[in-house]
Amino acid sequence: MQKNAGTLDRLVRVAIGVVLIALTLTDQIGVWGWIGAVPLVTGLLGYCPLYRVFGFNTCPITRRGS
Repeated sequence: MQKNAGTLDRLVRVAIGVVLIALTLTDQIGVWGWIGAVPLVTGLLGYCPLYRVFGFNTCPITRRGS
């Protein structure tokens, strides 16, 4: 997996994921808040499968020779 999410993108994803999970754990929102695991994991990994499908890349680092 080549990283395709840049630093700011990753920080926003992690923040959104943590907030959604925290709101779920404190009963502020329902079980749908567990969807926050998706942006949390993609932010921690730096890879988003949907970015690959649509050809997006917010990561400034590119591989040479590719």
